[in-house]
Amino acid sequence: MADFSDEDIPDSRAALAPTLDAMASILPWVGKPQPLRFSPELNTRWKTACTALSAHWAARAAEGVTAIRPSVFALLSIAIESGDTDYLHFCETLASTADYLENHTPGNRLIATLTATTEALLDSSGLENTNLPSRTRHFSQRLETAMRPSSKPGERSDVLDALFVQDADECLARMREALDVLPIDVYAIELEAAELIRHAEQIEMWGIYHQARQVQNFVLQLSDVSEATQDQATRDIIQHIDLIEQTLRAVNC
Repeated sequence: MADFSDEDIPDSRAALAPTLDAMASILPWVGKPQPLRFSPELNTRWKTACTALSAHWAARAAEGVTAIRPSVFALLSIAIESGDTDYLHFCETLASTADYLENHTPGNRLIATLTATTEALLDSSGLENTNLPSRTRHFSQRLETAMRPSSKPGERSDVLDALFVQDADECLARMREALDVLPIDVYAIELEAAELIRHAEQIEMWGIYHQARQVQNFVLQLSDVSEATQDQATRDIIQHIDLIEQTLRAVNC
């Protein structure tokens, strides 16, 4: 190990000064709570309505789909009070979905989309979740798509399977690239996981669909302040990418 004399200390301090100044400038912002966008009372009502919607959707076989409507319109009322256009559009789409369910038997795509939607709404941050606006836009589009008549044939073709495998391989490769950079490109992984989920749902590859949803759940943990949680989430994501690749090889046999 090299020895450093006292004369080297001023030079070292001077070299480190820009880095130390930059760190000092951001320290006051680290851990600083962000101002609330909505009143706690409104957020509590939102979370209660989301929990009720998820429970009614899970119990639809016993309760019937009409039990879903009150929770949907409770969310719509809260969205109107919030004044957020993304939340309002999302709840309007949910209301249209409730109407649809009372007049149609939901197909696999709509069932999968509503299940994913109600699960995503069960978040302790509620309206204050910084990812909620993008999630509501995403699920609004998926719900609207799922209610439209499907144009794909009843049986998948080898060509469609091959195209899906090719697209999925590219998504997984981009995920691995995003994991290899420092800091990890969380946004890129989330986008690729959402894309893989969308494609798997369209072609009814439900095993890959649920594995990709698990990846999406672990991606949320990459934003945790705990380094141990981030490391475990990274390992879990890699494990599920490996599982998806194994599944794809079976599809491509």
